[in-house]
Amino acid sequence: MTRNLCIDVERMLFAILLCLSDRTSAQISYSVPEEVHKGTLVGNIAKDLHINAQQLEERGFRIVSGHSKTYFEADLRTGALFVSDRIDREELCSNVPKCSLNIEALLSNPMNIYRIEVSILDINDNAPTFPEQIHVFNISESSPAGERYPLPAALDADTGSNSIKTFKLNTNEYFSIDVSNGGGSMSAELVLQKALDREKQTTVKLTLTAVDGGTPVRSGTMQIHVNVIDVNDNTPSFNKSLYKVSVNENIPIGATIVKLNATDLDEGAHSEIRYFLMKGGTVDSPDKFRVNRESGEIIVSSDLDYEENSAYELRVRATDQGASPRCGYAKVLVEVIDVNDNAPEISITSVMSPVKENAEDGTVVALVTVSDKDGGRNGLTTCKIQGSVPFKLLSNYKNYYSLVVNGLLDRETASLYNVTISAADEGHPPLSSTAVINVHIFDVNDNAPTFQGVDINIYLKENNKAGEIITRVNAHDADENENAKLTYSLTDMYPSKFSVPTMLNINSETGEIITLQSFNYEELKTFQFKVQATDSGVPPLSSNMTVNVFILDENDNSPTILAPYSELGSVNSETIPYSAEVGYFVAKIRAVDADSGYNALLSYHLSEPKGINLFRIGTSTGEI
Repeated sequence: MTRNLCIDVERMLFAILLCLSDRTSAQISYSVPEEVHKGTLVGNIAKDLHINAQQLEERGFRIVSGHSKTYFEADLRTGALFVSDRIDREELCSNVPKCSLNIEALLSNPMNIYRIEVSILDINDNAPTFPEQIHVFNISESSPAGERYPLPAALDADTGSNSIKTFKLNTNEYFSIDVSNGGGSMSAELVLQKALDREKQTTVKLTLTAVDGGTPVRSGTMQIHVNVIDVNDNTPSFNKSLYKVSVNENIPIGATIVKLNATDLDEGAHSEIRYFLMKGGTVDSPDKFRVNRESGEIIVSSDLDYEENSAYELRVRATDQGASPRCGYAKVLVEVIDVNDNAPEISITSVMSPVKENAEDGTVVALVTVSDKDGGRNGLTTCKIQGSVPFKLLSNYKNYYSLVVNGLLDRETASLYNVTISAADEGHPPLSSTAVINVHIFDVNDNAPTFQGVDINIYLKENNKAGEIITRVNAHDADENENAKLTYSLTDMYPSKFSVPTMLNINSETGEIITLQSFNYEELKTFQFKVQATDSGVPPLSSNMTVNVFILDENDNSPTILAPYSELGSVNSETIPYSAEVGYFVAKIRAVDADSGYNALLSYHLSEPKGINLFRIGTSTGEI
């Protein structure tokens, strides 16, 4: 800071001296190369100004410079002007062809000022430089030969012959360099010699060299990177034109079955591949599969079924992402491998039901068909009846069977058979299924009505009212419907002196037996008849039951005294000896009663005036 202050003061003094002085001398010119060593002699001022060197010190000779640096100093003893600081022409006179330093030499007593011009001569101390180490061109591979691309200007701080003289480009097959010198500056252009091919070479690396004309020659280099911009001139190509893949039909949804691989020699969007499933091929293939557009993975999107479709043909397209996209094509054949995933199916047709219970062996009951959607051994089946039933399966043709009667049928024992048919395939593991045929047995009239017993006894009090229900008979028929619908009727037991239909009636539907008259035990004590139960089958069947009717006595008859004492109101006399003693037999009264049992058990009594009691009668014998 002190040095700068001194310089400023010196400049002020110099300006004042210029104003006060009216004497100047002609300008003295010197020249000195830049970058010379300190102390290098520039010239002898005393000699060139014709001044005695001994006077320099006396007259206060000194060098004044308008620069911040003191590049030159004078030897007051000899008057020699020499270099006192490093001189860099490029620093002093950047981008100026001619460079010079102006200094003043001052003498006092009298005051004289001499202008001194020192030309700074350039030396080749600077190599050519480029503004960047690497320059990048993006050139389309579709660019035609002959196109030009200006190169960045090179700089050389030196001038004249030391400046840039020419440019050189390394040997290559695509580019040359065209150097021009116009307006005092040298420039170069890159010239395309032949069309680029990005698929052959994506980047062309060049070295541009700027050479100056100095001695020794100096040069500078710059790397040129030519990025070949892709043109969508290549079609995506699959690594296979035909893909073959086999998958089990039970492959899960979402599973990848194959990964497509297509490549494109272009780059960027021109090489970005997207995959598509095309319409065509197998009709429903787009519903069964989908493709990951980025990865090319073909994925199962719906359940596969060998029985529905055993193979699929997919048409696939690979498309690049260029502005005018290009496409490649391939096929994918998907073979679906059968697994035993279908149980046999049993189909029952033409069921002849109901079947008469008197059907003969071999009577066809139903037609059975067994099918299995699987293929190979997975689709081979066997069929049989489960359990013990009076039926069997007869094989007609391959998987066609007849269910026929194979045993006695009795509707009264079993009116319905649930015939279970099972079918199994030969897969691993085997699958099976069952079907049930409901065989109804049709009744035939093969059972006669039956009563609970062969006969019944009915006890009926005499003097009953006509129309009274005395009993109800009930028969059972093991058949059904009309074959079990019964009607009842009465028949006499022959020989008989009584006509049952005149005494009794029966309700043909309910079996209720009704009296048509009042019975008198004293006239009819017992009789029997038959009740016949007849079904409505064709032909009808019937059975009988014997009914024994016993009339129960009631005390409806008074005792009757037999003759000779039987006349009502008559007086009978008996003679006995006067000497008859106690216990003497006088007479015997005999009486009868039409009733029976206790009702006919008689006792005898005397009716005498009170207090006499001369006779007694045997209560059971009637003896007086």
